[in-house]
Amino acid sequence: MADRKYNMVSIIRKKREGNSLTKEEIQYLIQSYTSDQIPDYQMSAFLMASFLNGLNSDEAASLTHSMLHSGIIVDLSHVSGKKVDKHSTGGVGDKLSLILAPIVASCGVPVPMISGRGLGHSGGTLDKLESIPGFTVDITLDRYKEIIKKHNLVLAGQTEEIAPADKRLYALRDVTATVESIPLIAGSIMSKKLAEGIDALVLDVKFGSGAFMKNIEDAKELAQTLVSIGEQFGKETIAYLTNMNQPLGHAIGNWLEVKESIDCLKGNGPDDVMEITHLLAGTMIYLGAKAGSIAEGIEMSREAIENGSAFQKWIDIVEEHGGDIRVIKNPDQYPKVKFRVDVPSPGSGMITKMDTYAMGMISLELGAGRRSKEDDIDPQAGIMLHKKIGELVERDETFATLYTNKEESIDDAVQNLQAAIELADKMQNPLKSITHRVDKEGIHEYQ
Repeated sequence: MADRKYNMVSIIRKKREGNSLTKEEIQYLIQSYTSDQIPDYQMSAFLMASFLNGLNSDEAASLTHSMLHSGIIVDLSHVSGKKVDKHSTGGVGDKLSLILAPIVASCGVPVPMISGRGLGHSGGTLDKLESIPGFTVDITLDRYKEIIKKHNLVLAGQTEEIAPADKRLYALRDVTATVESIPLIAGSIMSKKLAEGIDALVLDVKFGSGAFMKNIEDAKELAQTLVSIGEQFGKETIAYLTNMNQPLGHAIGNWLEVKESIDCLKGNGPDDVMEITHLLAGTMIYLGAKAGSIAEGIEMSREAIENGSAFQKWIDIVEEHGGDIRVIKNPDQYPKVKFRVDVPSPGSGMITKMDTYAMGMISLELGAGRRSKEDDIDPQAGIMLHKKIGELVERDETFATLYTNKEESIDDAVQNLQAAIELADKMQNPLKSITHRVDKEGIHEYQ
């Protein structure tokens, strides 16, 4: 039971006026919301006040601690080895978890992965997994422990026992325009990750037009905040800054991204996806003490793709979660979408810029995302890009294809997608996919 000596209106007012909250006030706030003593509208007001005025490092740590202890911390001592997970701050076309989790598990490192749903313009790992017919992400804690013991991998949603405060706040932030806040993001990520039984963590902190952190300085701050929290809790934590100024890979949308992930696990993935995948997987393998260095871990990651062990692990885990492995082995068996619309280029030249945020929102309007918590997602909806930044395109040449079951969304989607690319005679500066590594020693340029 939350302490009744605190008053929610006073807490909202205090934060609205830019003052700092005590650890006890934040604890009251989280406990009361989790036990249904505070309604959504008051928590929404607090989130907006925090978004506008910020939370200092002590408040962020208190928020993380309170959210972590709103539920249980999983004991995975029955699973041998160092348990390592990865988390991405989210971006358009980011399907990396689906690829690297089976890679790392096939290399002998246990991966207890608890994921979230889509936030705003970015897709969620759970939504992608649920596009596989029969795949169940809502499992009990006992089942969670059983699956990771059996396969070295589990791909689950948050249970009611694990960071329940985060599960509720996560959905509320999505529909109250309070997602892009460094302390709220850090508290959400770390409370969930610390609760799932990990020993170490790798973070993919994205920046650019398709990320929640639009500029690299904010991404650095978030990465440092996350690494600091992880290390404070005794978990070795390494973060990478990666570029989201264009979608990752070619597929945007749930089943489309699963299908592209299958290509990646079979050794046919886009270069940008595989570069980041192997780095993150290699770092996880290193932190899991199965490689003597990150470089050695990267080599092991590549071998897991080449020898087929990663794809076999993917088939095994899909089957264990109840998914239909027939569509994994033969994606062409997946039900066909009603409308496939080729999008012609509005001009000729080299694609020099993409409005990645706009592309994520177009995908949402086609049916691949949610406007409100209650919305259903269409797993078939999305976009396939045939051209990326740095590639030449002729006027009227198809540069993308839309997939949707909503005929009324097509015309706007075509126009908005054409407006989301910029063409020029040549590139000024090529995009660098990975820019920095952040660890307990500080920020390092990635070579």
